[in-house]
Amino acid sequence: MPNLQQQPRRRTRVVILEDHHLFAESLEVALSIDGYDVRRLGVNDVSSAAAAVSAVSRLRPRILLLDLDLGPLGDAVRLITPMAKEGINVVVVTASDDRARWGECVANGARRVVSKTRPLNEVLSVVRRLSQGLQVQDPQEREELLKAWRDQRASQQDVRGRLNSLTPRERQVLGHLIAGHQVREIARIGVISEATVRTQVKSILSKLGVSSQLAAVGLANSVGWRVEA
Repeated sequence: MPNLQQQPRRRTRVVILEDHHLFAESLEVALSIDGYDVRRLGVNDVSSAAAAVSAVSRLRPRILLLDLDLGPLGDAVRLITPMAKEGINVVVVTASDDRARWGECVANGARRVVSKTRPLNEVLSVVRRLSQGLQVQDPQEREELLKAWRDQRASQQDVRGRLNSLTPRERQVLGHLIAGHQVREIARIGVISEATVRTQVKSILSKLGVSSQLAAVGLANSVGWRVEA
């Protein structure tokens, strides 16, 4: 019977999409030493989020190590779902410690979120387990992250509902407060009395359920609210 030459094992391809050059380089070296086929993309290699998805898809990785904050490309959460739909195992590696944000990543299809403050070996361990088809996310931790995300989303919806209850004039006044204008300036800009502005501010605070102008501004900023032009 003829001897059949054994085919070499295909190396698992890992793509790194990372905004921080030194961290990406460290990952690349460590993974290469571990025997993976590593490809690295930086934010300067792609012009948009859509271009990033296309570039990663063309490389056909089994695993993507994705930085959550991609500088000029913005929040990388929106990249997770299209990557996951391509059959790519997305592992988010982030400096953020916001558990609700981690939960959003998981809800969008990330297999695991790893903090950059953790030892590099933790990322390598996740990659190894994924390449072997093993579980990388504790079910209880997954549920805790998803709950943090759902709770935050419900809270933000409540805040937006309160903001939507403001009258058009109250929204304009809140916009002025966000811009740092004082009551006297708002009265001058709107050609109305300071007493009228104070009444409007009082109504804004009541509807938003806060006790100060600073708290009202903070609440609006927490959901990225801006007055419509």
